[in-house]
Amino acid sequence: MVDHSAWLAIFLPWGAALTLAGERLFHPVWHEAKEKTVGKISFAATLGALLVLLLLDVKAVLFGPSGALHSGEWFGAGTYTVPLGLMLDGLGLSLATLMAWISLLTIRFSIPYMHRESGFLRFFMILNLFIGAMQLIVLAGNALLVFVGWELAGVSSFLLIGYAFERNTATKNANRALITNRFGDAGFLFGIFAAFTWCGGVDWRQIARAAPQVETMGATLVGLGFLCAALAKSGQIPFSSWIARAMDGPTPSSAIFYGSLMVHAGVILTLRLEPMLQQTPSLLTAIAAIGFVTALYGWITAQGQSDVKSSLIFATISQIGLMFLWCGLGWFTLAAWHLGLHASFRAWQFLHAPSLMDDLDRPAPPAPRWLTRWQRLHTALLQRFWLEHLGDAMIVAPTMKLAADMRLLEHRAITPLAGLPAHANAISTLAQWQEQQTGAIPASGYAVDRSTGVAGKMIQGLASILYSFEENMILKGGGAGLMEVLQLVGKRLILIDHLLSQPRYLILMIALTFVIIL
Repeated sequence: MVDHSAWLAIFLPWGAALTLAGERLFHPVWHEAKEKTVGKISFAATLGALLVLLLLDVKAVLFGPSGALHSGEWFGAGTYTVPLGLMLDGLGLSLATLMAWISLLTIRFSIPYMHRESGFLRFFMILNLFIGAMQLIVLAGNALLVFVGWELAGVSSFLLIGYAFERNTATKNANRALITNRFGDAGFLFGIFAAFTWCGGVDWRQIARAAPQVETMGATLVGLGFLCAALAKSGQIPFSSWIARAMDGPTPSSAIFYGSLMVHAGVILTLRLEPMLQQTPSLLTAIAAIGFVTALYGWITAQGQSDVKSSLIFATISQIGLMFLWCGLGWFTLAAWHLGLHASFRAWQFLHAPSLMDDLDRPAPPAPRWLTRWQRLHTALLQRFWLEHLGDAMIVAPTMKLAADMRLLEHRAITPLAGLPAHANAISTLAQWQEQQTGAIPASGYAVDRSTGVAGKMIQGLASILYSFEENMILKGGGAGLMEVLQLVGKRLILIDHLLSQPRYLILMIALTFVIIL
């Protein structure tokens, strides 16, 4: 029973985010006095998550880590099943506790730092969403649940990079980060597919048990898919350009996202894949090489930065590169310790940066003399070795152009060909309705009955409700069902309007107005 309380570490921050979203929805008028309430809700949720994790840590010290926690079935379709569970091992509990502690400090720092910001509530809502997502990444018992947290963390990052959405630079950098990480997400999905194919599932224990029996090609494909996601999320070469642009967000979000927590998500994923990566020496060599090159790139680029946040982020990239180097050399335990120490120290540096800027009366130190002697190298360093331009040319620009072309194709070709108005997008629904009218399929022949698990049942229920509404209200008699309801509502409104226009009701309304005024 105590082990199942670990879910609170995830759902308490999400509950705080949902509460703040409801506050924004039902009380849209913002008052400065509400800042204390928002801060207390966020602080209490994170503190509760930390206390739960500390309780689990004490239990793990006394009785040993619980390991895998099975809480049911998340999704099932045919032979594919995904369990709903957590991994309460030493790695998961220690990193989750560290992240809860850093999150608590960040929220405490953010309350006065974001004082009188117009997006105060929005900032804490997104921050709580992110904290829960990171806990899910660390504690999830299988790759599919990790992917849920992975995506929520990415969305939170996008929203806070573009926090000042009135600035064009912030929105552009948010889009750049989102698009670049989509390539890593594609690799994650491929890794999930490969794990199902060669390991029979995506549970971390199942992958570890199957690793010694998986052929080299299968192990390489599984590792390669997840490695692509890890490199993109942690800002490793060739995906290093987006993370420097992410500094447009507020300093607290820079600290918790790119200084201490989210930037380490790729290393955490690599640590989870240790049994599989041990079977692929070639992939370990590639990880070591990429980590070494990234560490060198981050170190030398940091030498020429003139502002605190840019210097810190390139130093962070360099340290993350070293962690990947340790993993590539097979020193996974060293990488885990390096991760914990670096996350703590870098969070302190980012949060201390505003005070440091107030205390300094002198400009930033110049670049080292040895670097200025190499003018071409110094120029390349100032341009960050043109990785940003290369990333824009190879990733961002083609993606945006493809999106524009697909939108144009849909508007000019697909929509007219389907015979739909320009605003319609329900091709399959109309086709099914036409088949029902001609008797090609029975009116009650649509059902979702092949899904199991929590997510499957939710999808099945939602699909049935939407189909019932569509069939009985919108598509019944070519829209007659919906028209009947609208006509009935219209008649009632006309009757009410007619009654209110009577003299006695007008006199009553005038009298009520005077009573309210007085």
